Amino acid sequence: MEIRELEIRIFKRPTPAHFKLLLTADPSKKIVAAYLERSTCFEARRGHELIGVFILLATRPETVELVNIAVAARFQGQGVGTHLVKAALQWAQHKGYQVVEIGTGTTSFQQLALYQKCGFRVVGVDPDFFTRNYQEPIIENKLRLRDMLRLRKYLA
Repeated sequence: MEIRELEIRIFKRPTPAHFKLLLTADPSKKIVAAYLERSTCFEARRGHELIGVFILLATRPETVELVNIAVAARFQGQGVGTHLVKAALQWAQHKGYQVVEIGTGTTSFQQLALYQKCGFRVVGVDPDFFTRNYQEPIIENKLRLRDMLRLRKYLA
């Protein structure tokens, strides 16, 4: 797929298709619904087909967090995730944010590599974040997810 074919735009009301994608990155519909209300939501489409989503939430003055990013399974591994992260960074910079943060699981190896390739650096660990905030255990890469890594990128 050609990345240039993607149209990235803000959406206001999540559809079931949006939720399906969002829940692949965050399995709690309750948590997703709570941050959607306070966030700027973006979708990536090729024609009428929903390819990916990302959600940005202002957390502090001059700081925004990329709280969810997801790409439809059949489009993964084709550079779409990188394109979405870069689009999020460009939007944040255009809006005057100085810092973009991301939280990801310690077992989210592919996502961690993606974020670091996009210039994010690990700045901390939130121990037991996923065991405290999610009722059901999350298994990723055959490991139980417990801790969240916090990453940050300063925009120049």
